[in-house]
Amino acid sequence: MNSYFNKNACQDADAREHSLFTKLPDFLNFAKHECLHYQQTLNNIDVDKIDSRALLAKLPITRKSDLINLQKLNPPLAGLNAASAKLHRIFQSPGPIYDPEHCADDWWRLGQAFHAAGFKQGDIVQNCLSYHLTPGGFILDSGARACGCVVIPAGPGQTEQQLDIIEDLKPNGYCGTPSFLKILLDKATADNRDVSSLQKALVTGEALPTALRREFDTAGINTLQAYASADVGLIGYETIADDGFIISEDVIVEIVRPGSLLPVADGEIGEVVITSFNRDYPLIRFATGDLSAIKAGESACGRTNMRIKGWLGRADQTTKVKGMFVHPEQVDKVCQSDACIIKARLVVSQVNHKDKMHLVCEVIESALRDGNEQVLKDKIAQTLKTVTKLTGSVELVPINSLPDDGKVIDEQRDFD
Repeated sequence: MNSYFNKNACQDADAREHSLFTKLPDFLNFAKHECLHYQQTLNNIDVDKIDSRALLAKLPITRKSDLINLQKLNPPLAGLNAASAKLHRIFQSPGPIYDPEHCADDWWRLGQAFHAAGFKQGDIVQNCLSYHLTPGGFILDSGARACGCVVIPAGPGQTEQQLDIIEDLKPNGYCGTPSFLKILLDKATADNRDVSSLQKALVTGEALPTALRREFDTAGINTLQAYASADVGLIGYETIADDGFIISEDVIVEIVRPGSLLPVADGEIGEVVITSFNRDYPLIRFATGDLSAIKAGESACGRTNMRIKGWLGRADQTTKVKGMFVHPEQVDKVCQSDACIIKARLVVSQVNHKDKMHLVCEVIESALRDGNEQVLKDKIAQTLKTVTKLTGSVELVPINSLPDDGKVIDEQRDFD
């Protein structure tokens, strides 16, 4: 397509970064004043000075995994919603976690993703995400309409009826999960139904394997992906198949070492953390629980925002050792106890049916050659015991020895 949905899609990357961090202090002040949650978490922080990624990285993280308990303590939305917000719907996501919606046009910001996938004014789109309790159907619905599309609110299931609709109304677009699109195509082939009107698709909610994308291509359906959540809305979207996800305009994305506050190096796998400038439902350093990594360079499509590689796993690596929970945050606390430690991984195994912990620490070169290696190992082992209340062995290794896979806790026990 010759134009871009967002006028800033091709702006200078440094100019975008400057714009985001120039408006960040005002937004933080707004959230601190309007939202009970941030009144508490940002209480002793001078947010007027938070105008860079380095300073943003010092702010506390709110984890999606914590929302269940936070919402129980302060229903319905844990005080994350602004007092002045005029919300129109509350949805329930698995957990349960409750998510709000304001019925403003494209509140979830999915229009960017639909536009990049080739959707335009007058397209008819069969929306096969659920409209029942969960927000998925509404999220895609609003994005398609923002591009001028006509939406069929089909929801999932009822395959025969879905095929009837396709034959009767001849939609040229599909949105929903890739697995349900395959179900429709397979059923159409088996029953000799005509679904040839479908020419484009925006899929989300699941990974899209390369082989399945090829099946859609063979069926004449150009298929791209959107990465979105019920909390944040759009996070990133494809413009070219298998070329990474371009970050949505007007959000800040950090890739953070699981269990810590600190961003990883560019290209390293970590947890996706979002700051969204949504004045109805401010999310500041919101940890999604998803793993990804920054993809170097700019997209050939002309959009200049940073890219991430897509979904690379889950960040919540909490496990139980000898009946006690061990969290990635505890491993990070051990790391922070000594400046020599750059990175660590806790390996949990079982020997003769007994749980074992082994902490592998990447340390600076001098720590391995100054003759005090055993002293440092003993110190770290004691810190590990103090933090976790469990005993574990320690190994010191050079920088870049650990795999770049986002793991902080490596569960090696076989419970089958």
